[in-house]
Amino acid sequence: MTNNDPKNKTGAAPKNKSRRLYIYGRFTIISLGMLAIVVACIIFLINTAVIHQDEWTAKGDMTLADSIVINPLRGDILADDGSIMATNLNYYIARIDFRASRINELKYIESLDSLADTLAVYYPQRTRQEWRDYLYKPMTQPKKDRSRNYTILKYISWAEFERLRNFPYFRRSRNPNRTGLTYERVLRRTYPYGDMARLSIGRVGQTSTDPQIRGRSGLEQALDSILYGVPGIAKKVLFTRGESFWTTRKPVDGTTITTTIDITLQDLLEHELGNMLVECNAEWGSAMIMEVSTGDIKAICNLDRDTITPGGGYIEAMNHIVMAYEPGSVIKIVSMLTALEDGYVNLNQTFPIGRTYSYAGGKPIRDTHSPAYLPVSRFIEYSSNIGMTKLIAPRYAGDLNGFRERLRKIGFFDRLNTGMAGERRPYYPTLDPKAGGHVSLSRMIFGYSTMVPPLYTCAFYNAIANNGKFVRPRLVKELHLPDGRDSVIPVSYVRDSICSAANAAILRQMMHDVVWGEGGTAKVLRNKTVEIAGKTGTAGIALERPTGPDGKPLLNVPFKGGYREGRHNRVTFCGFFPYENPMYTCIVVISDPQGAKMGASYTSGTVLLNLALKMYSRGMLGNSSNINDIATIASMPTLYGHHDAARAGMLHEALGLSRAGMISTPTSNTPAGTIPNVMGLGIREALVVLERAGYIVNFSGTGYVTSCLPEPGTPAEAGTRVTVTLSQQ
Repeated sequence: MTNNDPKNKTGAAPKNKSRRLYIYGRFTIISLGMLAIVVACIIFLINTAVIHQDEWTAKGDMTLADSIVINPLRGDILADDGSIMATNLNYYIARIDFRASRINELKYIESLDSLADTLAVYYPQRTRQEWRDYLYKPMTQPKKDRSRNYTILKYISWAEFERLRNFPYFRRSRNPNRTGLTYERVLRRTYPYGDMARLSIGRVGQTSTDPQIRGRSGLEQALDSILYGVPGIAKKVLFTRGESFWTTRKPVDGTTITTTIDITLQDLLEHELGNMLVECNAEWGSAMIMEVSTGDIKAICNLDRDTITPGGGYIEAMNHIVMAYEPGSVIKIVSMLTALEDGYVNLNQTFPIGRTYSYAGGKPIRDTHSPAYLPVSRFIEYSSNIGMTKLIAPRYAGDLNGFRERLRKIGFFDRLNTGMAGERRPYYPTLDPKAGGHVSLSRMIFGYSTMVPPLYTCAFYNAIANNGKFVRPRLVKELHLPDGRDSVIPVSYVRDSICSAANAAILRQMMHDVVWGEGGTAKVLRNKTVEIAGKTGTAGIALERPTGPDGKPLLNVPFKGGYREGRHNRVTFCGFFPYENPMYTCIVVISDPQGAKMGASYTSGTVLLNLALKMYSRGMLGNSSNINDIATIASMPTLYGHHDAARAGMLHEALGLSRAGMISTPTSNTPAGTIPNVMGLGIREALVVLERAGYIVNFSGTGYVTSCLPEPGTPAEAGTRVTVTLSQQ
């Protein structure tokens, strides 16, 4: 049966029509929405590109104008033999990303004990428990709040980081997403020799006003402009895949410099000065040695008592070599030079000295060493304050500032420009005859009422050792430019000559007499192995104005000058060696030594002598330390001295000797409390004799005792240091 029911036909039509209307309606809505978006885009485009074009162009230019500074690689600082004293090395900061995508928290917590144990062994700055607490701390926070850069170790080498990767938990995987272990590479200034010559080489750092790593002290500061180099610039530019930085100016690395520092001498000087400071319990000590012919500063040492760390000993703290102090009697050499050069000195003229002398109404000048009468030629030997005043002060009575002007003409106040930061010049005040100028002049002549850095004193003595040629001290001798070129800094002179060669020879003889003359103030420094010459100096320690918490002087607080009460002195010895052929000039300053032997010769002078002897033993004074260069010893054996008279016969019989030389045996009846006579003894027997008497022994050389300082028979308390020199000749 055919279905011709009209209801079927009429019933389907309305349904299809409704569907079409629904589709048309959705299409219309979508079309209107798209049209609205297009209209909005057109409006936004017109607003951006036309109405606010200038603003958006300026913002784009500002973004592309962003630039960063590319820091250059800082130049190295080298010792005179090329050894690296300051350089740049890569270090690493180890961190943990506690939000790494695949980090296993359970395994991490299970490994904490063993990881803390291992870290405590290799990095004991924290105990095992402290390491565990530190490592567990991030786990107490929700994961979303945990650090992505939790620092574990700072400034470790790459080898240490590789070792860290093999510690418990971290060795599970080298994938940082699994362990969270990451690193950051940083470039740091490194000093392979630690604190050696720290104040001379200097250090780098940042300040609150300068975030760049720049020199803050020593050579690092004084030569910062050439060590730092030239920074580069990178600007932000647009690329196909976005924006990035493009280098528009490459950085120029800093210049490497070669210093004059001798590593061996630096080590010897620091050792000798440090030992002496401990022995005499001094406040601080400073020393410098320079080469006579070139002015090369071979070693500098500055040690201050560590007042912060209990039992801390002495540390590098202040560069006293370039700071100005009252020099004491070492300045008499400078005063005597002016007298010799001006020609009003008769070396044979004798002056009455006495114990005190009043000049210009000032406090009486005192002499502690001088006899009643002295010739001018022996003023330096006896360190006569009275003699120097009588010789020079009347010369400038009518022109008080003439003495200062005389020193200016010979370059005494010229800036030396050694390369050390903080270098100061000598200070001689302008004198007023109505304000005690005559008294001040008399004090300036022998080292008071004036301020002179040890650097200048040493340089002036070096000029005398150099036959009057005032060579400029230098700490830098070569520059190695980034482009591969080398630049040698030539030897230069403050003055071609400050005195005649004849007068320089007279002054050297006067300094020789300080050690070797009958009335010399440094007789304890006599040693035939290395013959030294120089001058002692002692000055009271001036009181300092009180300072605030920031270290600045409190100018509004009443302050009366003067000197520390009691026996508080700053002692100096400056000299050169070897005497006949000067190669090195050295100055040693020690502040406030304590004990029975606190004079300049027993402290500062002993440091210089011990340094000279050790240099000799290493063949550094033109001698040879090679056994092949030593002349063959005569075939006849030599027997050292011995208190047992039968010893020679026993050795003859036991060794079958037909003949032998015998060193004379010293007498053994030295009074108690005096240095025993060990001349001629071998080192073993000399040590037994001296140590039984309670003395501390330093010795150098081989063979039998040929020199002993202090000399045998000299009264000395137990604990005194005795220097013994051995020889086979």
